Amino acid sequence: MLQQSFQEHRQVYGSPRIHAKRREEGVHWGRKRVVRLMQSLGISALPKRSRKPTTKSEKQARFAPNLLNRAVAAERPNPRWVTDTRAVETAEGWLYLAVSLDLFSRQGVGWAMAAPEDGELVEVALRMAVARRRPEAGLRHHSDRGTECTCERSQAALRELGIEVSISRTGHCWEHAGMEAFFATLAKECVNRVKYQTRQEARSSIFESIECFSHSLRLHSPLQ
Repeated sequence: MLQQSFQEHRQVYGSPRIHAKRREEGVHWGRKRVVRLMQSLGISALPKRSRKPTTKSEKQARFAPNLLNRAVAAERPNPRWVTDTRAVETAEGWLYLAVSLDLFSRQGVGWAMAAPEDGELVEVALRMAVARRRPEAGLRHHSDRGTECTCERSQAALRELGIEVSISRTGHCWEHAGMEAFFATLAKECVNRVKYQTRQEARSSIFESIECFSHSLRLHSPLQ
């Protein structure tokens, strides 16, 4: 039955999530017992793969202050979003993914994928998030100092939409914990499972994970 649960969740649940799932089903096994059983069956969550770094900042750029300043908790949807990009490897070349994440639900509320990594990619993800969520005034949109987030195109879109801009200071990454957790889960449950031959294959796989699987079926691990 444990192996069946592992297969049902696409071989991406490690012992903490398998343990939580079994408790939901009324089976009160200890965490160590789940670990031992998984080891005896030779099953484990898929390992991480290395990824291409995507953060590049302009030394001469002028940056907005860090308005979040580690205050990442949200008591309702849409007061704080964070955005970032990731590179996905395919046989055709890199595919770049930009996501706007709601720190309340830790769900991707807007996203975009394209071959070039630039301000348009981040803007499309932002506008998708705004169209879907229609946030009230006072939304703070946080990013790191990557050029795709701090370029004039991205900043102009934020001004047009009346959204407050927040940008991390160099060496400060606390505000991105939710974003990093989102991308780590996406990698484990989707991107690291397959060697994509085409960008379109990668798009379809990532779309399914973000829009279908991750929103309805995945158990969320708490942020530390």
